[in-house]
Parts: sequence; structure tokens; C-alpha cells
Amino acid sequence: MTEKEELVIKARNGDNLAFQILIEDEQDALYRFAFIYVRNETDAIDIYQQTVCKALTSIHTLKEPAYFSSWLTRILINVAIAFLNKRNKTVLIEQTDLEKIEDPNQPKVEEQMDLLQVLGELDDKYKTVLLLRYYQDYQVKQIAEMLNCPEGTVKTNIRRGLKVLKNALKGAYVDDYEQFI
Repeated sequence: MTEKEELVIKARNGDNLAFQILIEDEQDALYRFAFIYVRNETDAIDIYQQTVCKALTSIHTLKEPAYFSSWLTRILINVAIAFLNKRNKTVLIEQTDLEKIEDPNQPKVEEQMDLLQVLGELDDKYKTVLLLRYYQDYQVKQIAEMLNCPEGTVKTNIRRGLKVLKNALKGAYVDDYEQFI
């Protein structure tokens, strides 16, 4: 049993310090994931906080300690989707907000903004599977379990989501690339 699984068991048994340690390990990934959904720092923090609260109150329902990260990500997805459905508004991303989540190993800011813009416009089913697959590095089988749907559906949604992304970004980047050939 790993140290993380032992912490999950302690947290399930009411050890708040163990839960705090687990959340601290997941904090950055959860915030970034929430930010991609809502593209607003304040809303992302709200979603993160709601996720932590829900996780704390329902940690006893987690059956398999090895799946803590997946379980927590699923809670965040549900909170984010509920938040978006409740708000049902479009939020423009600010340059300063993007710089706060920027990773130096990532592509140019302009490309990230375009990608985030298109991701924000995707249907939730495509956005969710693409974020889980390419941002969180989950396998198709794990995504299917997390979303409680068949693997074929996950594969189809990934393929369709990538097609939408490709078509949306095609004019800006493919045409530029072809000019240099």
C-alpha cells in the first residue's frame, strides 16, 4: 500500500490532517482544471473550494483509496458543470489570468489563448474527455470508469472533440504553416 493510499484511509476514518495533505498534493491540478472550465480566477477558486468541501463531507464514500485522484477530479467536473449550468454565461479570458496559469514549457500565449477559447466553446462531453485525456493524462478506460460510460463513447467523444479543435484552429495555424513550405 502506498503512502497516499494510507493517507486516504486515514482521511476516510476522520483524520483531517491526512485529508489536508492529500488536497495539498492535488491543489494545483484541481485549480488549473477548474480554471480551464470557467476561464475566470474567482470562479475557479469557488469551484475548487466547493470541490474540497464536497470531498471532505463524502470522503467516507470512497471505496478504493487508489482512486482518490480520479474520485476528486470527478467531483470537480460535476461541480464545474453544475456551476456553468447555473451561471450559463460566457466569460472572456483576460491576458493577466492566462499568465497566472502559464507553464514555461507550453506553447506561446497566443496559441494557448486560442486553444482555451476553443476549449471553452466545446460541448461539455468533449471538453471533459479531452481535458481528462490530454491534460490529466488519464487512460480511456479510466475516463470511462470516471464518467460511468462505455469506453467506445469516450473514444468517440475524444475523436469528435479533437476534430472540432482541429477545424477551429485550422485557419489560424495550418494556413500559416503552409505559407512557409
